[in-house]
Amino acid sequence: MASRIHNKMCWVLLSSWALLLLQLLGSEAVPISMDKTKVKEPEPKLEEPPASVDTGLHYDRYLREVIDFLEKDQHFRDKLHNTDMEDIKAGKLAKELDFVSHHVRTKLDELKRQEVNRLRTLIKAKQDIEGGNDIAVDHQALLKQFEYLNHMNPHTFEVDDLDRLIKSATNDLENFDKDRHEEFKQYEMMKEHDRREHLKTLDEEERVKEEEHYEEMKKKHADHPKVNHPGSQNQLKEVWEDADGLDPEDFDPKTFFKLHDSNGDGFFDEQELEALFTKELEKIYDPTNEEDDMLEMEEERLRMREHVMNEVDSDKDRLVSLEEFLVATKKKEFLEPDSWETLEQNQAYTDEEMREFEDHLAQQEQDLNLKAVDLRKQREELEQQQEQLNAQKIELQQAVEHMERLKSQKVEPPQEVHVEGNALPEIYPGDNQLHPELDAQPQEHQPEAQDAAQELHAQQIQDLAQHGLPHTRQDLPPGHQEAAQSQHNLP
Repeated sequence: MASRIHNKMCWVLLSSWALLLLQLLGSEAVPISMDKTKVKEPEPKLEEPPASVDTGLHYDRYLREVIDFLEKDQHFRDKLHNTDMEDIKAGKLAKELDFVSHHVRTKLDELKRQEVNRLRTLIKAKQDIEGGNDIAVDHQALLKQFEYLNHMNPHTFEVDDLDRLIKSATNDLENFDKDRHEEFKQYEMMKEHDRREHLKTLDEEERVKEEEHYEEMKKKHADHPKVNHPGSQNQLKEVWEDADGLDPEDFDPKTFFKLHDSNGDGFFDEQELEALFTKELEKIYDPTNEEDDMLEMEEERLRMREHVMNEVDSDKDRLVSLEEFLVATKKKEFLEPDSWETLEQNQAYTDEEMREFEDHLAQQEQDLNLKAVDLRKQREELEQQQEQLNAQKIELQQAVEHMERLKSQKVEPPQEVHVEGNALPEIYPGDNQLHPELDAQPQEHQPEAQDAAQELHAQQIQDLAQHGLPHTRQDLPPGHQEAAQSQHNLP
């Protein structure tokens, strides 16, 4: 797995050169008896190099695009061809980036900017899903988790970027199978857990029937033809006979290798190996059968591939060369293999792991229940706060309405009289005519009446001032004071 980057880059190069050489050597020769000047040689048709295999990494597209453009630089191609995997892992190949053409460097810069934008979009989408729309996103901090590029320089592709990309991909691919095994184990345990939980919902009679059906399906699944040991002579001979249509007595390892090296690069890669096990898997799994799980079929395929790689891939580059393949066909394991244990004979998890898994699920359920209770309390508190706010809002509206009513009930300003077209107040605080009843008071009560009149005059002055009306003759405009005086002298 560690050399996948090197191999991916070499595959296209080697296959392209091999195809070009074959086309040059395999072109039709011109007969000697013919005039060569009159013979038009057919133009060689360059075949497209085989498509790069998907690595399964989340940055697979970025990885393949970087490799594809680096291969377009002749200097880098030469260095790649002459550099072993250990030097690549040590970062020696990355330093050659300084010598590639300006066009390639420009394109790599563009690829990196696109990848950084892709990661930022993913970060924003994740934040939106988690409900953090109002929170500012620190992209620089979040980009640190993506170690395959230098996030501090999002604009240009440098030596450090290539070094990071190679090391990250190498490390991630080395752990790919391990992670996949763990995911499959989790899948199997969850499937068993769901089955047990379903049984708890049934009554005794239904539970017995369900258990009987389950055991029947297991037995039916296990009833299949013998599965040959992956990579053994018997297994390959079946492919030779059924897939290739050849006589098993004429089986030839070298011919078999060339027939199934589908991209013609001189190696069996992982996908080419996995294709060899289809016949064996068809013995165990049928998508139309209730008892057969297709996810388990793919796990079985990967187990077979891993086994063959461990047996045959002597240099551990995750490729099987023709030489390695021929050496393996001479071993005892190839000629007289042990029986192969399928998944139903080799359970993915232990009883202890299953107990720990269910305990973990129970703890998760308990935590979720506590969170649900807490959320309900928070909801009730928010509802109470909302009710209080609504009540306060109603009180405020009532207070506003009350103030409006008070304004509408205020005393209207005194009526005005018009003298010669000018408005004058009907009364003035200094006029005796305002209180004729004072004249009718007895002499002995005159002081008390005058005090009451003065208090009333003061109140009227205040009211007139509030309405902006003149309250003395001196406050009248010029020409109005004489009219006021004449009005005061009227009988």
